Amino acid sequence: MQHDHIQVLSLAALAQTRIHIHAIIIQSWWRSPGNSMTGEAPKVNEALWRALFRLAPRSEAPLQLQLRRILVAAILDGRLPPGSALPSSRDLAKILTISRNTVALAYRQLIDDDLIEARERIGYFTRTSDLAGSLAVNTLPSPQSGCPVWSERIIKRYSQQRNIRKPRNWHEYPYPFVYGQSDPTLFPLAEWRECSRAALAVLAVRDWSSDMIDGDDPLLIEQLQQRILPRRGIWANSNQIMITVGAQHALYLLAELLVGTGCLAGIEDPGYPDARNILEAHGAQLRTLSLPCGGLASESEFMELDMVYLTPSHQCPTSSTMEFTTREALLGIADRNDLIIIEDDYESELNFYGQATPALKSLDRSDRVIYIGSLSKTLAPGLRLGYIVAAPEVIFEARALRRLMLRHPPANNQRAAGLFLQLGYHDTLVRRLIGTFSSRAAILTEALNTHLSEFSFSPVNGGSSLWVKGPVTLDARRLANAAERVGVLIEPGDVFFHVPGAVCPYFRVGFSSIPAERIEPGIRRLASLIDGLI
Repeated sequence: MQHDHIQVLSLAALAQTRIHIHAIIIQSWWRSPGNSMTGEAPKVNEALWRALFRLAPRSEAPLQLQLRRILVAAILDGRLPPGSALPSSRDLAKILTISRNTVALAYRQLIDDDLIEARERIGYFTRTSDLAGSLAVNTLPSPQSGCPVWSERIIKRYSQQRNIRKPRNWHEYPYPFVYGQSDPTLFPLAEWRECSRAALAVLAVRDWSSDMIDGDDPLLIEQLQQRILPRRGIWANSNQIMITVGAQHALYLLAELLVGTGCLAGIEDPGYPDARNILEAHGAQLRTLSLPCGGLASESEFMELDMVYLTPSHQCPTSSTMEFTTREALLGIADRNDLIIIEDDYESELNFYGQATPALKSLDRSDRVIYIGSLSKTLAPGLRLGYIVAAPEVIFEARALRRLMLRHPPANNQRAAGLFLQLGYHDTLVRRLIGTFSSRAAILTEALNTHLSEFSFSPVNGGSSLWVKGPVTLDARRLANAAERVGVLIEPGDVFFHVPGAVCPYFRVGFSSIPAERIEPGIRRLASLIDGLI
């Protein structure tokens, strides 16, 4: 241990020495000395500056922004120490073969940000600032005795839960049949920028920049009342709606409020893995239910339950839709057995044919259905905007709980989303997504019938995925692993089942994030792997 300690200290000293040497080299190499008395400009070392500014030729970021990012990083991490001379805008533009105005604008912004300064008749220099070098790693922490044994202190191992997993760089794969991710070419960039700029107007900023404590943006609440919920047959007052950081956050809040040790909760099987994990994490005992899309098995299946979690619009993961008569029967069972129903109504707007079936919440006369909605599947998952519609008492307590967790979701995003709905952009987007997804679903269906004819799946009437069943001898996880190695991403189905079997022949194929022209080649490549796996 003592030798390790000495080694760490040596590494720290070496790192500190390297920083100082690097700073000296930079100060002496970026420019050779000039004559400040005569105003003679120092000579620029073009090779070093060209090495520092490796502008990405295919980057979507403007050149001015790229320049600023590189300079700010170099200043803050100590590669350009205080007082370092910078090339003139003319010299740097020539070195990088870009417009001089681009460099001048980047320099002006950095001057405004107090990171560089312009010295008359000499040039630009990095400022002597407390920020400069503040982020540089000067020392390495030395190990201390008596550190906590974290493996013994951590009492819950959430990392060991079975989750849906996909590579972080899924978008780099040629055939990403992943679910829940958006196609950036479909995102209404110009419209969202307009709404974001409007949210940054002086009066709008005054509205949302203050701490709302446990409140929400009134415009977004109003638009949910007027534009989103009525299409699901739901009419709600403002005290019955609360904004969440996505539907998953909504479910976690409800579990905190309603689930305790001994709570018996019914879940779909197969079903949404995160719902299963959240309920179990809060002490619920789970009972799997027969899929209620083609009729309920029997009322006895629901007896003794305290609550039920369902995805009736597009069941996760099968994408089947619960029939109207089944919904009415389920509500009757809930009334007779005093059940709470949590309705996760995701993708309800993505219907290819006709109107969506009314939400369970719209048929509820006993106020026992808690409705979870989200803008993630239509707008963008990264915005993390969801909402809960429930009895006022539930919303009142949910607000108090949310305040302890994060007070409220970012108010600027709420305002931008409210404007996006108000200006009709969301309606236009939904129509566009329905047209695009319907076309992709048809191509995917044809490709599966052509290349995987021995596999079965239900016709898709909406949503953004297909649930596929292979031969009983197929291990879909082995198939997914083999497919990933050749650039095809699918989701093995075992994670959706409460108790996975040794071999699961099911897998999910998403089509929201893959271009139409890649669907058939991707399925053809997937089919080429089947012979060795059945």
